[in-house]
Amino acid sequence: MSGQIRVGIIGYGNVGRGVELAVELNSDTVLGGIFTRRESSKIRTQLPTSKVFPVSRIGDHLDDLDVVILCGGSATDLPEQGPRFASMFNTVDSFDTHARIPEYFESVDRAARKAGKTSVISTGWDPGLFSLLRLIEEASLPKGKDYTFWGPGVSQGHSNAIRGIQGVKDAVQYTIPIEAAVKRVRAGTNPDLTAREKHLRDCYVVAKKGADRERIKRQIRTMPNYFADYDTRVTFITQEEMKAKHSAMPHGGFVLRTGTTGGNRKHLMEFALRLDSNPEFTGNVLVAYARAAYRLNRDGQIGARTVFDIPAAYLSPRPPEELRAKLL
Repeated sequence: MSGQIRVGIIGYGNVGRGVELAVELNSDTVLGGIFTRRESSKIRTQLPTSKVFPVSRIGDHLDDLDVVILCGGSATDLPEQGPRFASMFNTVDSFDTHARIPEYFESVDRAARKAGKTSVISTGWDPGLFSLLRLIEEASLPKGKDYTFWGPGVSQGHSNAIRGIQGVKDAVQYTIPIEAAVKRVRAGTNPDLTAREKHLRDCYVVAKKGADRERIKRQIRTMPNYFADYDTRVTFITQEEMKAKHSAMPHGGFVLRTGTTGGNRKHLMEFALRLDSNPEFTGNVLVAYARAAYRLNRDGQIGARTVFDIPAAYLSPRPPEELRAKLL
């Protein structure tokens, strides 16, 4: 198909594989290449047509890609990769360390503006779709309180953060909403809830041979922005158990807002996701925002953007007249 948006993938982990499948699903996008730090000749892709290149040679593809999707982790990869690749390409990423988004935005924005590129940061479903819903709910019910619950399911960002600890061979982290807190919110009592009261962090870790398990456990539980503010369970298991019991990646969550209107009548707004595959769903959202990044740059809008800055129509492959006829 002529006029397709040429998409590059940087990083071929769970999210990268999800993006690969998502690009194939959209008729207006085509995969221009997968770029990895690993030995490219040893990568087995999901689709036979996918081509893999060393990320060290991505400069050779400046004219071959319209937008690249950064699929690295937020703890260590994206803080360096975001500004670096924003100076070369239009980019999209799923940076999800909420507390550090403002400083990350500034660093990417400087690089993208200098290069005349457009970068959409911190998208996916949270941050991303849930962020947008929080804004819509707050604007619709200005007198009220909003709440976000994640899970039950696997958090890719938190799992990656554990894998980055010395002595950890593999890890998965489940985020579990505390049901008592959810019931209080839905009852309209508008409780003030701490992070610890809302969620439990449940971690399963495969330690390397000879690793100090107590140190690993302590580093997980005290990790800022990820685990320090939560009750966190850490269970050590074998690699065989990990493969047998924790290879699926379901997730989900819900955004709620309770509030009152002028007549002091109570209202509850709720948006929920239940996902069989967190990375595959995230991949689809990233591709939609890659389309938006390409269109924004085409229209001369450079610099960093978030989901708050992008017209909804830019996410869809449908023309405006069809959106008005079919979805409005």
